[in-house]
Amino acid sequence: MTATKDMNLESLKIETGETAAAQVERDLREQIVRLELAPGTRLSEQEIATRMGVSRQPVREALIALGKSRLVDVRPNRGTVVVRISARQMMEARFVREALETAVARRASESFDTWTRRRIDTIIGRQRAAMEAHDHNAFRREDEQFHIAIAEGAGCSLAWNAIADIKAHMDRVCNLQLRHPDSMMRLIAEHEAIITAIDSRDADAAASAMCAHLNGILSDLPQIEADHPDLFE
Repeated sequence: MTATKDMNLESLKIETGETAAAQVERDLREQIVRLELAPGTRLSEQEIATRMGVSRQPVREALIALGKSRLVDVRPNRGTVVVRISARQMMEARFVREALETAVARRASESFDTWTRRRIDTIIGRQRAAMEAHDHNAFRREDEQFHIAIAEGAGCSLAWNAIADIKAHMDRVCNLQLRHPDSMMRLIAEHEAIITAIDSRDADAAASAMCAHLNGILSDLPQIEADHPDLFE
């Protein structure tokens, strides 16, 4: 199994240029966001290396990168632990996203790529399917694809690159938010409001709709914290 995994990682590196460390980081980040690696979980370099079929070096590099993103606490000679969700860091991440994504929404309302606009309809369709299947992980992936598409369609891909590293602090809370039955339906409606404003070439409405969308998590945060006190610091 290990040999097969090693070959898969090597093939991935050849095809995409992604290193083993980058893949390990991406996979661990997703597990942390999904709360499959819950806050407080101790991470073993050797266990992760064995499970993913790599040496310990790329695992070590991945954990250092996750430490810089403040998703894990790397303690020399004491091990590495998944950090608890920080409401403060989540709000900081939301602040940065609001500043960038409202500007992107304004740009999108001025000029938007036609092919990307058609792709957004497909993304929202997949969100509806995820909602009907009660698959909040699939829904969150499509939520991310929606925001990436807005940035790409507006010609602002670099803005999304700036957001990608910090958004995990929002994503863990969003993962909990999406477990509420009404959340997915509300978020789809917010996405539709954003794209309707962009289609109408209304920059103020697009920025306002994006701001409302990103602020929605703040109103849900107190209840989420109350429901999951063991996950928060």
